[in-house]
Amino acid sequence: MTSVSSSELTIGSLALTLNRKAIKNLHISVLPPDGRIRVSAPEKMTETAIRMAVIKRIPWIKKQKQSFINQPRQSARQMVNGESHYLWGQRYRLEVIEQYGRHRLAVKGVSKLVLKVSPNTSTENRLRVLEDYYRAELKQRIPVLLEKWLPRLGVTLSDWRVQKMKTKWGSCHVENKRILLNLELAKKPPECLEYILVHELVHLLERKHSDRFKAYMDQYLPNWQEVKRLLSQSYLTSVK
Repeated sequence: MTSVSSSELTIGSLALTLNRKAIKNLHISVLPPDGRIRVSAPEKMTETAIRMAVIKRIPWIKKQKQSFINQPRQSARQMVNGESHYLWGQRYRLEVIEQYGRHRLAVKGVSKLVLKVSPNTSTENRLRVLEDYYRAELKQRIPVLLEKWLPRLGVTLSDWRVQKMKTKWGSCHVENKRILLNLELAKKPPECLEYILVHELVHLLERKHSDRFKAYMDQYLPNWQEVKRLLSQSYLTSVK
């Protein structure tokens, strides 16, 4: 396991998390949803060198942070009648029916999500029913996409999972041939799920976001840049 030393660093008005790792090059990441800055630096790199590298990237860092500030966000959900929720890019109004029995959620017509819960069910438990529904929806669609894309890309996968993730739409563990997909993707248009899945599978061919990686994406999913923009412009769930 790689050893990581973490600390906090302030450069001007920027506060960042500094992780020292056994790596060759410095990496700067500006993370959604709030523009948190993370710097991964080689273990022997001096703090002065790190500061100089960050200072050179300040215009880029501020641009990235501003993009998160400008991004539309969905307010915290209360799970009450009339509230808006999204499923596969479509907006639905929530109808809550209180009755004793098994909690469940279902689509009604083209505009309603009907949530049936016991009286006095907490907001947290109502949200759990919604999340379970999103998870089930994803687990229906992902195998179909994998059946399509694994042979096209010529790669194999040992495992995949759906997970709540704060900073990524997906991730790929190349060594284990395992991918994780964000539960939030059930709210986005279907092409967003396909784009993220293909993106993570392509990492099995090329680890880094290199020109070779982009060439693979252009080859297999020519509209990936357009879908990436669509995903970045869609609503994010607010994070407390």
